[in-house]
Amino acid sequence: MYRGTWLLVGIPLLVAAFSVNRATALPRPELPPTFDATAARLLADDLAERFPDRRPGTRTADAAAVWVAERFRLYGLRPRRERFSADVPGLGTRALTNVSAVVPGRSDSTIVVLAHRDDVGTGRGANDNGSGTAALIELARTYARVGGGRPPVVPAHRIVFLSTDGGAFGALGAARFADAPANRARVAAVVVLDAIAGPGAPRLVLAADRPASPPVDLVQTAATRVLEQTGHEPRHAGALSQLVDLGFPFSLHEQAPLLGRGIPAITLTTGAEHPPPSLPDSPSRLDRRKLALLGRAAQQLLISLDQGPEQPTGTRPFVYFGPRVIPGWALELVLVGAVIPFAAAVVDLFARCRRRRIPLAPALRSFRSRLIFWLLAGGLFLVFDLLGAWPEGAARPLAPSLAAASDWPLATVAGLAAALAVLWLISRDRLLPRREVLAEEELAGYTAALLVLVILALLVIATNAFALLFLLPTLHAWLWLPQVHARRAPARFAVLLAGLAGPLLIVWSLAERAGLGVDAPWYLVALTAVGYVDVSSIALVLVGLAAAGQLVALTGRRYAPYPRSAERPPRGPLRELVRRAVLARRRRRAERVERIRAVGS
Repeated sequence: MYRGTWLLVGIPLLVAAFSVNRATALPRPELPPTFDATAARLLADDLAERFPDRRPGTRTADAAAVWVAERFRLYGLRPRRERFSADVPGLGTRALTNVSAVVPGRSDSTIVVLAHRDDVGTGRGANDNGSGTAALIELARTYARVGGGRPPVVPAHRIVFLSTDGGAFGALGAARFADAPANRARVAAVVVLDAIAGPGAPRLVLAADRPASPPVDLVQTAATRVLEQTGHEPRHAGALSQLVDLGFPFSLHEQAPLLGRGIPAITLTTGAEHPPPSLPDSPSRLDRRKLALLGRAAQQLLISLDQGPEQPTGTRPFVYFGPRVIPGWALELVLVGAVIPFAAAVVDLFARCRRRRIPLAPALRSFRSRLIFWLLAGGLFLVFDLLGAWPEGAARPLAPSLAAASDWPLATVAGLAAALAVLWLISRDRLLPRREVLAEEELAGYTAALLVLVILALLVIATNAFALLFLLPTLHAWLWLPQVHARRAPARFAVLLAGLAGPLLIVWSLAERAGLGVDAPWYLVALTAVGYVDVSSIALVLVGLAAAGQLVALTGRRYAPYPRSAERPPRGPLRELVRRAVLARRRRRAERVERIRAVGS
């Protein structure tokens, strides 16, 4: 049945193959770009030399905001400063400033050019993001109002040049802009400039903080404009990485919160997700040629978006293969179809147990005890969070360079581990074998755990079907655990470990893209602590851990069904633990009294 049901998966695969379409770019502007790379380089040098430490809330950060506003004012634009506060991870609550300049157009539909102004304070921030800020100001010069009159170019759209704060600390300024309902209603596209004068190749960043992607034509137009200026296609995440981004939405760049709120956005950069900490970000290391080429590409992209026909807005997910794309709904159909063989086999296993009158209730109660343990573990994590044991901040990705993102609080982790150990000692009393477990009871234990995984898969489909990418290896590997139960321990545990490939894919992705290495598991914990991972995802993980715990016990031959009332001791596990503690204390007291009497005699 399992092998035969895989034939059904061929249908969604066929549908996905025929759903591939080709993206088209907007027409190229007729006039050549006028971006002044020398002026932009001088602006980047000036910003980096005068304000090297631009961490949010510092005096130099406020001075840098004034500096940007003055540059806009020199071009006859009216800068607007928006002050807001945010809980910056590692820094606490800080006052942040977004600086914007608006060029009115013939339409209220808005195109935004965005670049964050801050840095992490470890260098001078010349490339990240002095280069993006300089290019932003230089692009605004195209629309300068000489002598307070009309600009030489009247755009078709309303154009906003936005210098954000907190971009290096989770795109806080961009998230602030995206949270405004008026912006979500009228913004047609956002072009984000981030570290465009670095040593890396030009790259487009498409990931969001929700399962979303920028419009296909926006992506292809950006790729074409970069190709025209540099002679090379810009890089972008591969198909697997894009699927990972849809299954576990995450990005350190500023297009992420915009896309997550339905605003079309794309980032143009030469940097990796996380630049190497050993690379000094000084003005002398700026690549003038890259700054010129990508500045011109950004200008041509802006003009194409402004002068081209109106494009349909939206952030529907897809996977981009150069000029070809596969829509997200087709990929979801394939992922959902891949669940069918597993679900059919488990339902058949359940039916066989029913026909053979194998009771499943004790196995389900055993799972319930494990689920209660993991729910209590989640509650302990929340208690530690309320006590301030974990990193605090806005529900945004933490900068990997922060200590909160990479320094494990060993004392706190050890305290939580000790609390979980005590909790496990209390709950395991009802889960230990008290007699020889029958083969039928072990089969019931497998069936109950696999049925829970079927329900878990359905819940994942209801919340984010792309997250099945991390669950499918688990489903199809652990389905074979009952088949290898009679094998030796290495074979059993090899199948068990194979099922962890999906969850480990998330850890590997964070380790790779953020340069975290072995600190990636802690970074995932920190994302959970600040609230970036939502409650529904945490609940699904806890259910999966409970099912995994039952399968681990079965694989290790330590499983026992939940005992019947006649098999249970007269006292519950908590009362028994208290009783043993009291008896142990009395025993120590009696021994102390005996030693005193012996010394006195």
